[in-house]
Amino acid sequence: MAALRREPDMSRAGDRGGAPARWLGTGLLGLVLLLPASLSLEVSVGKATTIYAVNDSQVLLPCTFSSCFGFEDLHFWWAYNHSDTYKILIDGIVKNEKSDPRVRFKDDARLTLVGSTKNKMNNISIQLSNLEFSDTGKYTCHVKNPKEKNLEHSATIFLQVVDKLEVVDNTVTLIILAVVGGVIGLLIFILLLKKLITFIIKKTQEKKKECLVSSSGNDNTENGLPGSKAEEKPPTKV
Repeated sequence: MAALRREPDMSRAGDRGGAPARWLGTGLLGLVLLLPASLSLEVSVGKATTIYAVNDSQVLLPCTFSSCFGFEDLHFWWAYNHSDTYKILIDGIVKNEKSDPRVRFKDDARLTLVGSTKNKMNNISIQLSNLEFSDTGKYTCHVKNPKEKNLEHSATIFLQVVDKLEVVDNTVTLIILAVVGGVIGLLIFILLLKKLITFIIKKTQEKKKECLVSSSGNDNTENGLPGSKAEEKPPTKV
């Protein structure tokens, strides 16, 4: 009886071959979706999360934005939030990259928009004057870009109004640094001293060896050993 030959299952082979392609396609799709997000609108209020300011003084609340896609009719506003209070402080618009921001609404006369969006500065910072203790709270800078399908981004900074700025006492820190520096200096001195002592001992041992070799040569000369310069005795007369 002739053996039956099994035909290869081309559908399974196709599935196995298509799996890497599907994974590759999924990865490329994810990259395409993530790339615009990584290059999209960003808002920053600086590295400091809290700003301390003295009562009855003025303070600058920084805010900058960036967008790799540019902007047109960009909408921005600052909001204040503390306890049960929430209010819009200032609202404005930036026509394009060649124009400065224009304020459309301002809640407090003490507020001043000090930023500029010309020359790619993209600065919409505000200044708050004649500070009061009630000004303590969260200040959030919002930006919405119609050119990115009204994508919105924000950043928050906390303002703490105090009676006076306390001077930080760095005495303990300086003492610790002095102790650590002293210990490191002592260790370096010990290592250098150790190397110096080792060098002196080595040189002393070398001198002792030279003295021993010289002394051995002198003994050989006195005993008249071959190669020595002992005085020859005259022959005895018969």
